[in-house]
Amino acid sequence: MNSNNYWDGNSIAGMAGGTLCTLAVTVPATELFKTIVLAAVGAVVSFGVSFLLKTIVSQSKKGGK
Repeated sequence: MNSNNYWDGNSIAGMAGGTLCTLAVTVPATELFKTIVLAAVGAVVSFGVSFLLKTIVSQSKKGGK
């Protein structure tokens, strides 16, 4: 019998729910909003840079032939 199965679905859900409830009480709404906005800006910039680099590499491969 395997006794190392401590993290079942209920344990993980309970831990995640408790963590989210604690964060909801301790983190001000303005900080949460700022974090969401910064994450969105970071994702857009990351996508833009990746797309730009892909385009540059694609153009350099076409030019090299």
